[in-house]
Amino acid sequence: MSASPPSLALAFGLAFEDLHHRNGLERVDQAFAQFLCEGDPSLHERFVGAREDSFQLDYKAEADLLMAVAPYLDRFVSRLFGIEDQWQDLVERHHELAPLFRVKRKFVQRRAMLKIKADEAAGFDGAALEAAISGRLGGVFDELALARKVLEWLADEAGHADDLALAERFAAWAAHTPEGRRRFRGGVLFRPPQRVDPMHLVGVQTDASQGYSVHTLHHIRRREGFALTDPGTHLAGALDEANYCIWCHEQAKDSCSKGLKEKPAEDGRAAFKKSPFGVPLAGCPLEERISEFHKLKTEGWAIGALAMIVIDNPTVCATGHRICNDCMKSCIYQRQDPVNIPQAETRTLKDVLELPWGFEIYALLTRWNPLNLRRP
Repeated sequence: MSASPPSLALAFGLAFEDLHHRNGLERVDQAFAQFLCEGDPSLHERFVGAREDSFQLDYKAEADLLMAVAPYLDRFVSRLFGIEDQWQDLVERHHELAPLFRVKRKFVQRRAMLKIKADEAAGFDGAALEAAISGRLGGVFDELALARKVLEWLADEAGHADDLALAERFAAWAAHTPEGRRRFRGGVLFRPPQRVDPMHLVGVQTDASQGYSVHTLHHIRRREGFALTDPGTHLAGALDEANYCIWCHEQAKDSCSKGLKEKPAEDGRAAFKKSPFGVPLAGCPLEERISEFHKLKTEGWAIGALAMIVIDNPTVCATGHRICNDCMKSCIYQRQDPVNIPQAETRTLKDVLELPWGFEIYALLTRWNPLNLRRP
């Protein structure tokens, strides 16, 4: 016989029943307002004023306000459900992975791959380089351990010139060559964006040595029944996508959300651009705040990121990975791999669902969401 689930005791003098009717949700809202006021009185004042006249805010001002309030929502919900320790563990896991994305961008892509071109890297002995790097990591290769070590070496370049030269050669081989990318396809450090050819979207290896072409796929997904062909990405994969995003909402260029548009005509109207296949690049049908949730995710605010999604997309459990990709089609990156927004979206939901009372937290955000200024 399975053990009975523990009872849910809420903080702030609230009861479980309060989460399921309007009067109770109003008490939740009042508790959050007081929590915000105690944490930052000036932000609370801005928040209350924006609620009273939300239509006076332009999009950027509203985004800035929501981004400032979201961390308090994270803390409030964790205390409300009594899961502060588990929530803190999740926050720390986000920050522990940060060296991966810093080293990927600044060392792998902007240093190693630029200094050592693909033709040169193709001549390297990848296995020997990996063995040498592993030796400097204690004998076992790990992407995060390497990223941390590279940051350590970069802090004293003169004293670690040989280490950095080895790391450059290894990174160039792993990121430039097909063999290296296959070897580390499960990670993020050596997975740089690739140039997109819309007429060749499925990568194949072609052998014409016998007088005819044989195309081979290295990675095949077998579909069993109605199950997805893969489980989706892990936290590092989601954060890789969120860090790859350039957070276009800050420049009002978030085409993933609002569509990629042509230059305005004389009447001020702007039509949507079209893909090479004639599909209008209209962005997310819900105009989800994608850029904003990505930025919150990179800062470790998993609940706040989910709440940002839920403003426009409360049924996020039915979108995301393997379901829709209109946002990806309209990503600002049109000539290279787009940000895999559906992966980041679904992982953001899963991270919250994996917390104690995760389903109840998600369900609450679909009924009460203070980031929704017009209809909290």
